[in-house]
This record gives sequence, structure tokens and C-alpha cells, in this order.
Amino acid sequence: MIAMLRFDPLFRDLDRLTQQLWGNPVGTATRPAVMPMDVWREGDKFVVELDLPGIKPDSIDVTVDQGALTVRAERPYAGDEGHDWVAAERPHGVFSRQLFLGDQLDTEHVGADYTDGVLRLTVPVAEAAKPRKIAIQSGAAQQAISA
Repeated sequence: MIAMLRFDPLFRDLDRLTQQLWGNPVGTATRPAVMPMDVWREGDKFVVELDLPGIKPDSIDVTVDQGALTVRAERPYAGDEGHDWVAAERPHGVFSRQLFLGDQLDTEHVGADYTDGVLRLTVPVAEAAKPRKIAIQSGAAQQAISA
């Protein structure tokens, strides 16, 4: 299973309002912006898609440490140099998302692909956690087991 940190929608809306009132939505190293995400299961793997439009692939960092998968990315702020801003709504700065992976997932074989501004991670289910068929003994074999 994948566990995600969930936030109260009221606080998320309040955070958006604050960002709109105080300027650009900017993520900092101490308070990174959250990237939108979808997660679903496809057979023996979980798929995680994160929206990172305009992020250069070399600024994306994906790590797994003690069952926590962390995605970190950065989009530098262009600044005010020579611009007469009319609107500035696109988030800039540091983006981060952390997922806690259960023991049933194979963290050694996480895959990552970044195409068209979407980072797609695939996390396979560990072999030990997959359903398996148990052989049933009968007749003489059963007597040998119970004796």
C-alpha cells in the first residue's frame, strides 16, 4: 500500500488565498509547494503520476529511503528583471511530495519516466506480497504430515 499525507481542504483553500494575496505561489526549501498527483493500481504495480509542467528533467530528484519515496523538483523564479507583470500565477521554486511505501512494495525496482510535464513512477508489488497458490496434500502425504 501507498500512504499519502492528506491535508484539510479548508487549510488548502486558505493557503491558496494567502498565496494569491501575497503574490506568486512560490515554494521554498523550508516550505515546498505540493505537486498534483494521481495514484492507481495496475495489476502487480502501483502507478503514480505527478504534474510538473515546465520543470527541466535534470532538476527532478526521486529517492527512496526507509520506505519513503520522495520527489523533489525546482522551477527557478524568473524575477522582476525588466518585466512589467500583468499576471504571475504559475508556481515557481521548490516542489516536493513524499509517499510512504508499505512493506508489500518492491522499492528496489521503482521506475520513473518524465514525458510532457508528467512524472510517472511505477512501484511494483513485492513478490512476497503477491497472491500465491498453496498446494494441498491428500492421501498418504497427508498422513505423513500429521503423524
